[in-house]
Amino acid sequence: MSKKEVYEQKTEEILQPIVDEYKFELVDVEYVREGGNWYLRAYIDKPGGITVDDCEMVSRRLSDILDEQDYIDEAYIMEISSPGLGRPLKKEKDFKRSLGEEVEIRTYRMIDRQKEFTGILKSYDENTVTIELEDATEKTFEKGDIALIRLAFDF
Repeated sequence: MSKKEVYEQKTEEILQPIVDEYKFELVDVEYVREGGNWYLRAYIDKPGGITVDDCEMVSRRLSDILDEQDYIDEAYIMEISSPGLGRPLKKEKDFKRSLGEEVEIRTYRMIDRQKEFTGILKSYDENTVTIELEDATEKTFEKGDIALIRLAFDF
């Protein structure tokens, strides 16, 4: 397991009881480098949406534990936030919750001369995702070919 994966997993283990206490959902934890800085990000949610105050409560609790345990070697910026409207589907629970919903898929390489697809999430398993396209045909993607899959949103 990479250092990044260890940090994410350990942070998730610490965060889960905190978000459970508040009856929130822990959507994802990521440790990423952007613009020369490391970021430890946790995305939380709840029915009706997460608020700034919710993020602050969780942030304070997590920050105290991170300071105490000090298991991340690099300097980093910690952020707690909502997953937002274009929420990515990463875990089994995300796919399950999104069955029947419209999703956007971006692939790493061209498939049928395109890299972006939108459709209704019809099914998924360990290796594949199937959506129903606008013309009512179904298209199945290998998960390894998918760069991003998220809920679609229209304005």
